[in-house]
Amino acid sequence: MSRKEDIPSAALPPASPTLPHSHEHITLIGLGAIGISFLALHLAYSAATISVYDPRPDLREHIEAVLPLYLSPSVDDIPSLITSRRLILCDSLESACRTATIVQEQGPESVGFKQRTWAEVISYVSPACHLWSSTSGIPASKQLEHLPLQHDATAVSARQRLLVVHPFNPPHIMPLLELVPSPQTTQTELDFAKSYFVALQSGHRPITIHKESTGFVANRLSFILFREACHLVNEGVASAEEIDEVVRASLGPRWAVAGPFKMYGFGGGNKGMKGFLDNIGESIGDVWRDAGTITMDDDTWKEKVIKQTTQAYGLPGGEDIKARDRGLKAVIRVQEEQEEQEMDEARKVKDY
Repeated sequence: MSRKEDIPSAALPPASPTLPHSHEHITLIGLGAIGISFLALHLAYSAATISVYDPRPDLREHIEAVLPLYLSPSVDDIPSLITSRRLILCDSLESACRTATIVQEQGPESVGFKQRTWAEVISYVSPACHLWSSTSGIPASKQLEHLPLQHDATAVSARQRLLVVHPFNPPHIMPLLELVPSPQTTQTELDFAKSYFVALQSGHRPITIHKESTGFVANRLSFILFREACHLVNEGVASAEEIDEVVRASLGPRWAVAGPFKMYGFGGGNKGMKGFLDNIGESIGDVWRDAGTITMDDDTWKEKVIKQTTQAYGLPGGEDIKARDRGLKAVIRVQEEQEEQEMDEARKVKDY
């Protein structure tokens, strides 16, 4: 049985010697959907001490209500994690960061917030502390561009240590982790982040993104598809629910097996991608030229999308989250089985 199957989503007891990173002290800043999910990941697959900070006044109640949705019943109850000091709830950023070996930020998607937060964090942590941002699209270089450019050892060190660790929601389940260094981030920091997540044996796939860009890779692809989906709703081509079903019945299964380049390569037969582009390149061009250009400044399409989505699904609750996670786990298990079969076949060919 694989490590991931053995512990599908639950933390082992805090003192378990089988989990890695017992010497790490991770500080999570921001306990929204991404922060809570990362908390579940670190609790489930590492033996690290975890401090959390969020200015919300009901932090403990929030964690006790939401975290169990992401952890299986075998996890220690939240009060026990807190009593054992495996999980530390902090009432200030300073107290959360003082002994941290890793600080992972997943606060609001605001350049100003991140710049203020990092300016404060680097004044508290040691010069060896690893700095991670789980932003959805703000490059690391942008987050620290307010610091002095030269002749400031603290600023230079922070730029060398800050790295974007961008997940796909929910990160305690979804395998992707985009590691996005700035031009100043050292290779040592990139290597450390990759080794940290590989050691978890959680099935996560840390992938290095070689150049900063707004939204990185996964969100750029996702948001462009989402824009076209919203455009089609706005134009009355199909409803939000119908478009969801189109994706579930076509792109979803297809891209769960392989990405767009490999899959469209099949479309070209024995000529691969060249054959595909030669065959339907004109149709592709027509669609690109006809693509929607709606913007976030226009509220008309937003009202339609919000209304149709709410009518179709209501607002997500605890049972919806559990159902989503069951579905994602099932798809990921199938991916793993497919990869294992491909590796077995490759070994057979090699042995033959």
